[in-house]
Amino acid sequence: MTRRLFFSFDYDRDIMRANQVRNSWVTQDREAAGFWDASLWEEAKKKGKAAIRRMIDEGLESTSVTAVLIGAETSKSEWVLYEIEKSYERGNGLLGVHIHMLEDISRSGRTDRKGSPDFGKIGEDRYGNGVYFPGKYGIYDYKPTGYAKLGEWVEKAARDAGR
Repeated sequence: MTRRLFFSFDYDRDIMRANQVRNSWVTQDREAAGFWDASLWEEAKKKGKAAIRRMIDEGLESTSVTAVLIGAETSKSEWVLYEIEKSYERGNGLLGVHIHMLEDISRSGRTDRKGSPDFGKIGEDRYGNGVYFPGKYGIYDYKPTGYAKLGEWVEKAARDAGR
């Protein structure tokens, strides 16, 4: 099943790595890739904070899964945390994908160090207990199998969320 997918990532540091994942469907049939891209990163730097929040909220509409593309500094991003919290609130499936081993062509093709999937508390369950990303959601390495497996990971996240 094709899913509408929201990509969350550190825009400033990881745009080139994120684009490799976001655009992986270009060389595959969209059904095979298993997702539609609903990201709004193109507009992110042109707006103020309230406009960015609205853009993120609108970008999450009609999505069933949020893929957090985890780079070296992603866990420190205010906007990634906001996207994760809003995704959790709306019941989106969530998954993490480490992208540190993808080459950044804007930085001489360098890879990066592996980032932490610990984003702090992302919400509360129905009992008032804190919910945290690690331990609750699938976290994968994009290399070496992500190109072929991303659709499966997305579908698992959707099923786990009951979507």
